[in-house]
Amino acid sequence: MLRLLTASLIAALLLTGCSSADDWSQPRPVPVPVGALGAGFVDTASLPAPESTITPSPGSWDGVHPPEGYRVVLLTTGSDAPTRTLVTAVQEWADAEEVSLRTVTADAANPVDGIVEAMDLKPDLVVSAGDGLVDPLALVTPNHLDQQFLVVGAELAEPTGNVTAVDWTGASFRGEGLGAASAYDPASFTAERSARAIRAGAAAVLHQVTGFVIWIS
Repeated sequence: MLRLLTASLIAALLLTGCSSADDWSQPRPVPVPVGALGAGFVDTASLPAPESTITPSPGSWDGVHPPEGYRVVLLTTGSDAPTRTLVTAVQEWADAEEVSLRTVTADAANPVDGIVEAMDLKPDLVVSAGDGLVDPLALVTPNHLDQQFLVVGAELAEPTGNVTAVDWTGASFRGEGLGAASAYDPASFTAERSARAIRAGAAAVLHQVTGFVIWIS
């Protein structure tokens, strides 16, 4: 009987510990990055004008990691191959970095509701994957400057300081009527490039290099 009680108590404690660690209802300090941006990412003492495009040296973000339990909402819409590749990259990054990840799939017919749902969770960062979110984000994000957003594989035409994007040749959709800054190529959304995109973008946000388009190869 004692052995059974002890086992039950240990299981309960473990369950409680896991639950409290993932309890987003509790406030927490502003996230502090683990590691620093490498040489060639950007001169943080002299940042370019807002909405500028910066081109970090490859791998200059590799030394940056989010703190354990970093709260991220993956906001996504669409089932096309590029979006699926981006979603997988974000999920794998979250697993590797022990990020606390939640996913919101926005309804293509009314994506604003999905954006609001993501913000209501009060994450440290909302990561957007899917071109169908670009125009709705352009509408919503200027009115919620306290929430950080990271758009991977696309960008907003006129981002506010709380919206960072990561793009490359073959991506960079900017919204209906604007198209892309380069020829769109679904084949450019490789697993390796998408993984670099989420890591570079998260490193920038963690170091408050926000409101820019980060261009990677």
